[in-house]
Amino acid sequence: MRVDIWADVVCPWCYLGKRRFERALAGFEHGDEVEVVYRSFELDSRWPKGETTPKLPMLAAKLGVSEAEVRGMHEHLAGLAAAEGLDYHLDDGVVGNTFDAHRVLHLARARDLQDPVAERFFRAYFTEGRGLFDEESLVGLAAEAGLDADETRKVLKEGTYADEVRADIARARELGATGVPFFVFDNRYGVSGAQPVETLAAALARAWPGE
Repeated sequence: MRVDIWADVVCPWCYLGKRRFERALAGFEHGDEVEVVYRSFELDSRWPKGETTPKLPMLAAKLGVSEAEVRGMHEHLAGLAAAEGLDYHLDDGVVGNTFDAHRVLHLARARDLQDPVAERFFRAYFTEGRGLFDEESLVGLAAEAGLDADETRKVLKEGTYADEVRADIARARELGATGVPFFVFDNRYGVSGAQPVETLAAALARAWPGE
C-alpha cells in the first residue's frame, strides 16, 4: 500500500503531521509494507525565487493580527510539537519560495532518500532556523542527508523535476486539497491536517487492502 503525503517544507503543521504519521505507522502491523511518498505543495507560490522576507511580520500582515498574537500562536504550536519530540523555534527566520526544495525532494525520492532529506529540511528550518531558499543551503542539507552534492547542484541548475513538482501541485488541486498536510491512503481515502496519531492509525487500518 502507498500513502501519499502532500506537504510544504515551511509548513509547521506538516512536520508535526509527519511525526504523528510515523508514530501511527510504527504501530501498524503492516507498517513495513507501506510505501510513503512525499508530494509537493506550495503554501505560497507567489514568492519570487531567491527572495526572502522575515517570517514574523509577514505572518502578522497575512493574518491581520499583531506580531505578539503571532508569537502566541507559535507558542501553542511549539507546545504541540514538543509533545511529539520536536523542538520548534518559529518566531525567527525567513520565508521564501520552496519550489527548488521540492525539486530536490523529487531527486531524493529517485535515490530512495526522500524521507531523510525531508526530515533534514524540516529540522533545518523549524529547529535550526536555517533557510531553504538558495542553492548552497539546499545542496548542503541534501548532502547531509545522503544525496550527492554535485548531482543535487546539477538538478537545481538545470531545472530538473520542475514538471513533477507542478504535477503534484495540480493533483492536490484535483483532490480538493487547499491546505497541508494532506494524506491519501491507497489512492482511496484522504485525511486533511496534522490529525492525532489515532486518526492516522485508523486510516491506515481502513485503507489496508482486504480490510
